[in-house]
Amino acid sequence: MEKIKIFYKLDVEFYINELIYILYKEDYFSYIENAIEYKDNIINFIEQNIATFPSKIAPLSLNHLGSNYIFYKSNSRTTWFVFFEKEENQYLVSYISNNHTEIVTFLNP
Repeated sequence: MEKIKIFYKLDVEFYINELIYILYKEDYFSYIENAIEYKDNIINFIEQNIATFPSKIAPLSLNHLGSNYIFYKSNSRTTWFVFFEKEENQYLVSYISNNHTEIVTFLNP
């Protein structure tokens, strides 16, 4: 099996790194280390599963975010949706959001 390559749009990289600060500032985590671990778990899921986790085709109304998506249930309240483009063994993560946003009305985990 060929090695897969995963790339992230700059907006996605910025959002994921900003997520650490948001989670800590909004008191979702008492310690910054826990927010970092939460972010790392999202990234690890993407890196380990994007090529094998059954992806779904993005609805036409969200296709501008990415043509495919996978989801990661980080806890009982939050599911993350990872949109991406794929060409052979290369993946471009183009958008990431969770079920606490409006896009969830268009998606099925």
